[in-house]
Amino acid sequence: MTSSRKNKTILIDKEAASALELVKEGLLHPVTGLMSEKESQEVLETSMYNGKTFPFPFILSPSGKKNEDIIQSLQKGEEITILCDGEEFAVLKVEETFQIDPKERSKHIYGTDDLSHPGVKATLKRLGSWALCGEYTLLNPSVNTNKKLIEDAKKTINAKHTTSLVMAANPLHRAHERLIRQTLDSTDLLVIFLLKPYDNSTLNYELRKEALQYFINNFLPKNSVVIVPLENSYIFAGYNEIIIDAIVANNYGCNRLTVGRNHAGLGMFYDCNSNKSIVDKVIGIDIEIQIASEYVYCDKCTTLVSKNTCPHGQHHQISYRADSILELLELGLLPPAVLIRKEISAYLLSRIFPKRFKNLEKMYYDILPVEGLLEEHTERDFYLELMKLYQTTSLT
Repeated sequence: MTSSRKNKTILIDKEAASALELVKEGLLHPVTGLMSEKESQEVLETSMYNGKTFPFPFILSPSGKKNEDIIQSLQKGEEITILCDGEEFAVLKVEETFQIDPKERSKHIYGTDDLSHPGVKATLKRLGSWALCGEYTLLNPSVNTNKKLIEDAKKTINAKHTTSLVMAANPLHRAHERLIRQTLDSTDLLVIFLLKPYDNSTLNYELRKEALQYFINNFLPKNSVVIVPLENSYIFAGYNEIIIDAIVANNYGCNRLTVGRNHAGLGMFYDCNSNKSIVDKVIGIDIEIQIASEYVYCDKCTTLVSKNTCPHGQHHQISYRADSILELLELGLLPPAVLIRKEISAYLLSRIFPKRFKNLEKMYYDILPVEGLLEEHTERDFYLELMKLYQTTSLT
């Protein structure tokens, strides 16, 4: 199948392109292609596909009047070119076109179609009322080297068990560190799927990866952790996120997925006289899902503790809310070391606010203890030394 500008064209965004790539890379198995109307209906009714859990239909239904007009005009066997960011992305041989209800699809992804939900609102803008299916070929497929990266890491340490974590680390804080260490206690190799969002944020993917890599290189056993980028498209959103995470992790070769007890998609429900979660709905996916403790800092215990083992109550506990910690960094404030490791804070602030000081050397020598030697210092050095002053207690 080859591309031709003579074909009709439809436009998709990077999120849709990312999902189509995941299927071609075998990372959403049992799904191997776009679903037909009949297959979609079966998934809607059963949340199963080919005998395995899959939470919602995998379809292509891009928004826009032009897209919808073209999809409605397609005939079986016709070839269509799919464009992404103005570039030819794939060619699809049409098998079927059919109507969908965008609100109903949104409900299956997020558990609600309420427009006050930010995910629902964003996704509805991307969804059209017509879907198409058929075999598609990527025109310039990128080479995913991450499977080989994981396999090589397994061989290096002869790993028998490989566990995965999915996190944004936006920013990497102390509770993340504890979760990573706890997970490493019961596995040979840990694969951290670091979420790579499509929106602009203060801490872009590269900054978060470098901070995480610094922690791994300096404070964890050698060759025990691998970082893999995970495009954070809409299919990973909502209350089905854990199921999709488990499917992707399993297809990457992991036999265990660890999720935090405070994970937004873990919602509990009552069934047959027992408490259950969405984890209990996973069928046919050969991966164990473990629920990790939620960690807090307790001012009575004076350490990081599991909420399960701390008797002192919420009024003595500091919760690690990434958005609030990020807000401190965005304001240029140095978070307390109890929230973020000082080396991480220093690195992030020096990257978020480069050259923020009019005269760094003067500031350094005016307020910090020095040995009298004239040396060049970086902003990162300054923040590290400043944290030491914050931690001085003789006058408090």
